[in-house]
Amino acid sequence: MTRSARLALAAVAAAVAALIAAMFLGGAATPRIIPGLPDEGTLTRWALPLSKMGMDGTGVLTVGLLLAATALLPSDKGLLGKAALGYVKAASWTALAWAAFSGLTMLFTLSEVLGLPVSEVLGGNELTSFASQVSQGIALTLVVLFAVAIALFSRGAITVGAAGGLLVLALATLLPPALTGHSASSPNHSMATSGVALHLIVLALWVGGLAVLCAHALLKRPQLDIAAARFSRMALWCYIGLGLTGLFSVLARLSYVSEVFTTPYGLLVLAKTALFAVLGVLGWWHRRRTLPALEKGGQGAFLRLASGEIVVMAAAMGVAVALARTAPPVVTLPADRAFELLGYPVPPPISLANLVSLWWFDLFFGLIAVLLGGLYLAGVVRLRRRGDSWPPGRTVAWLVGVVILVIATQSGVSRYAQVLFSVHMVEHMTLSMLVPIFLVLGAPVTLALRALRPAARRGDRGPREWITVILHSRVVRVLAHPIVATAIFIVSTYALYFTPLFAAAMEEHLGHITMTLHFLLSGSLFFWIIIGVDPAPFKLPHVGRLVTLFVTMPFHAFFGIALMMMSTVLAADWYDQLGRTWGASQVADQQAGGAIAWGFGEIPTLIVLIALSIQWWQDDSRKARTADRRADAIAARSGGTGDANLDAYNDYLAELNRRDRGAADRAE
Repeated sequence: MTRSARLALAAVAAAVAALIAAMFLGGAATPRIIPGLPDEGTLTRWALPLSKMGMDGTGVLTVGLLLAATALLPSDKGLLGKAALGYVKAASWTALAWAAFSGLTMLFTLSEVLGLPVSEVLGGNELTSFASQVSQGIALTLVVLFAVAIALFSRGAITVGAAGGLLVLALATLLPPALTGHSASSPNHSMATSGVALHLIVLALWVGGLAVLCAHALLKRPQLDIAAARFSRMALWCYIGLGLTGLFSVLARLSYVSEVFTTPYGLLVLAKTALFAVLGVLGWWHRRRTLPALEKGGQGAFLRLASGEIVVMAAAMGVAVALARTAPPVVTLPADRAFELLGYPVPPPISLANLVSLWWFDLFFGLIAVLLGGLYLAGVVRLRRRGDSWPPGRTVAWLVGVVILVIATQSGVSRYAQVLFSVHMVEHMTLSMLVPIFLVLGAPVTLALRALRPAARRGDRGPREWITVILHSRVVRVLAHPIVATAIFIVSTYALYFTPLFAAAMEEHLGHITMTLHFLLSGSLFFWIIIGVDPAPFKLPHVGRLVTLFVTMPFHAFFGIALMMMSTVLAADWYDQLGRTWGASQVADQQAGGAIAWGFGEIPTLIVLIALSIQWWQDDSRKARTADRRADAIAARSGGTGDANLDAYNDYLAELNRRDRGAADRAE
C-alpha cells in the first residue's frame, strides 16, 4: 500500500471513529424508540450520517482540487500547468462521487422524515415528490445537479479562468443544504443558517486545500514550496473565519454558557473546539518550522506534520457531522408564528426611537461590512506606508457607504423591513440607490490595483492579475454595457415585485439574502457607469451619463405610482402569517411604500448630479492642463508660444510693425 493510500485510509478511519463516538456521546446512535410510532430503522440511523459525511468529504475534496489548480499552483499566461490539469481532471471524479453521496443522503433523509425503512421508501413515488417539492429535497437535488455539472465541465477545462469558475460553482454547491428553510429550534435561525453556510465555505477551502497539498507532496510534484507558502497565507484567514463562524453558529443555538458543559450538544462543541485548537497549533508550527525547511528542500517534516493535520481535520469533520445529528438544548420559544418566521417577535409600533434602538445582528451582511471597510483601509494604509497618496475624499465616500450599509441591514430598519412593506422599500431604495453611490465614488478597484503587488512569477496570476482579467472578461463587458446595466437596474425591480419572486424571497432566508445582494450589486453596476471612478469597459461621455440618469429615474417613479394604485397586497401570505395588529392596513402600508419609491429618487439624483458636475469640471480642467503642457512643449521645440492662432496673430503684428518702420524710414 502506498503512502498516500495509507494517509487516505487513516483520514477516513479517523473521521468514521470520531463520528461513531460523537453519535454515542450526543445520543443520536441510541434514540428513544416509542412503540407504535414510525421508526426509520437502524440502517437509516447510521447510513444517513455516513452518507452525509461522504457528501461533505467529496465536496471538500472537489473544492480543494480546484483551489490548488486555480490559486495554489502557478499558471502560465492563463493556462493550467501539468499538475493543475491533473487536479482539475481529478475534480471531475470527486464531483461525481459528490453527486452520488448526495443522492444517497436524499434517500436516507426521506427515510428519516417519513419514519419508514429504506426498502419501503424505494417502492413508491415519495422520493420524486421529496426531491421536487420539499425544501430539503430540493436543496439536495441542486447539489446533485451542480456536482454533475462540475464533473462534466471539468473534463474540458484547460485555463485558470475556467477552473476558477468551477471553484466558485463548487463553493456555491455547498450552500443549499445549509441555507434551505428556517430552523425553528434556534432563537436566531438567520444567524444560525448564515453561520453554517459561511463555516462550510471556509472549511472546504482550508481542509480541501491541505488535503491536495499533502497529495502533491506525496506524489513528489514540483513547486510544492510555492503552493505551501500560498496556502499558509490563506490558511491563517481560514482559521480566523472558521473560528468566528463556528462561534456565531453556537451562539445562535445556545441560550446559556452553562449548556456547553451540561448538555451532549455542548460537549460535542467542546470536542470540536479542542480539535480546532490542535489544528491552530499545527498551523503555527507549519509557519515557524516546516515552511522554512521546505524552502530549503526538506519535505519530510512538512509531510509528517501535514499528514497528522489531515487526520485531525478528518476527525473534526466526523464530530461536525455528529454534531449536526445531535439536537441542541431545548429552547422555550413563544408559540408565535411570527417568531418562527422572523426569529424575533413582531416589533412594537414603529417610531423613530424604535428604528434607532432595535438593532438586529445580521451575520452575513455584518461580515460583508467588516470586509469592505477593513480591506479598503488596509489598502489605504499600504499606499501610505509606501509613500503614495490616496485622495481622502474617496476614503470618506467609501466609509460613508459602509456605514449606511450597516444601518440598512443591522438597525431597526432591517427588523421592521420584514414586517412593513413601506420600511422594506426604504431599505430597498437605500441599498440600491444610496449605498452604491458612495461605494463607487470610493474607487475600490483603482485602490486594489495600486495597493496589490504584481505576481512574483511572470505569467502567473495573483490577486492583482485576477482583478485585471475580470475587468477585461466578456461577462463584465456585457454586464457593464450601459444598456445592459440600465436594463438590469430597471427591469429587475419590476420583475421582482410584480411576480411571485418577492413572496418567495421573503419566505426563505436564502431568498432574502439573494434579494438584498441584488439590490446592492445592481445599483453598484448602474452607478459605476454613471459616476464610477474605476476603469470600465465602456466610458460614456458626460452628456451621455446625464441622459442615462434622467432616462432611468422616471421608471422608478412609475414603479412607485404603480404600487400606489394597487389594491392587491404583494406577498400577502407572508404578511398575514406575521399577524401584525398595529399600524396601517397592508394595502395602505404598501401604498405608502409606493410613495416612498416615487419620492426617494430625488435624493440620490441630486447627489449624482453634484458628483457628475464635479467630475465634469475636473475632467475639463485636466484636459485644459494637458493641452497647455502640450502647447508649451511645442513652443519649446519651435521657439513659439505653442498656440498656432496666437503665433499667427503675433506674426501679423510684427509684420505691421515692420511696415510702419519702413514707411517712417522712407519719410525721413
